[in-house]
Amino acid sequence: MIFDVFHWTEYRYRSQVPISQHLLHMKPRALPWQRVLSSRFEFVPKPSSFSERLDYFGNEVTDFHIGESHIGLHIKCLSRVEITPRKTPPPAETVPWEKAAAHLLTLADADPRAFLYPSPYAPRLVILREWAEASFPPGRPILEGALDLAGRIHREFAFDKAATDVGTPLGEMFASRRGVCQDFAHLQIACLRSLGLAARYVSGYLRTEPPPGQPRLFGADASHAWVALYCPGHGWIEIDPTNHRLITEDYVTIGWGRDYSDVSLIRGSLTGGGSHSIYLSVNVEPVEQADSPTKPPPKG
Repeated sequence: MIFDVFHWTEYRYRSQVPISQHLLHMKPRALPWQRVLSSRFEFVPKPSSFSERLDYFGNEVTDFHIGESHIGLHIKCLSRVEITPRKTPPPAETVPWEKAAAHLLTLADADPRAFLYPSPYAPRLVILREWAEASFPPGRPILEGALDLAGRIHREFAFDKAATDVGTPLGEMFASRRGVCQDFAHLQIACLRSLGLAARYVSGYLRTEPPPGQPRLFGADASHAWVALYCPGHGWIEIDPTNHRLITEDYVTIGWGRDYSDVSLIRGSLTGGGSHSIYLSVNVEPVEQADSPTKPPPKG
């Protein structure tokens, strides 16, 4: 499946910003199952300087600086990617979770051991281990337990955009049982790590379908977050706790890290500006098979 991905972000400042510096994680990552056919940015105003690099985890990072006074900032990232299906083992045929935890301690490789430990948005909390243990009785296959845990998150927590923000502690979100996809990913990651399992945070896009009988609206898709679990013998297997399912070809990967702090879409610093408003639009659209995969994505 080939997708055109359009991500538009606009900042509107209350007063002039003389200078600003920004870091982006928006370009999709090249992976065995994800081929990046093209990816580019459009900025208003144009950056005074611009550079691209890979971060510690191998994700695409874009740095740019704006040296002229501006009252707003427009960022468009336009990409075309080809996604191929991934094979996932039957959950019941994966190793018992205790053996997986023991195996991780014998590995010398930083990956996946780097994802065993608490991180800023996925701290170690006793209450989370106690809650997670219900999904991991002795001898249960690791993927079976992880999917059960994702199902409990899906059933017991309500999706509520107004319930949390980026600064809401995980323990507070857990108590309220309300949050968004980033919260649910952090919850599952913290639960898995509390049991000695390796889990990482994955940032990307999800193609959504409109309600039956309604047209698909441009910009109605969303940036998304999910979880990757390390299964000995099978490598990383990705799970979406928000929707209680394994990852399919409808998911476009930007990158991964320990948690949101490693792969936030945009961060930066600026002088002046006062308060600001932010507007977002995401569209993930299949490309017709007759359309050439080498053709660049349309301008936004």
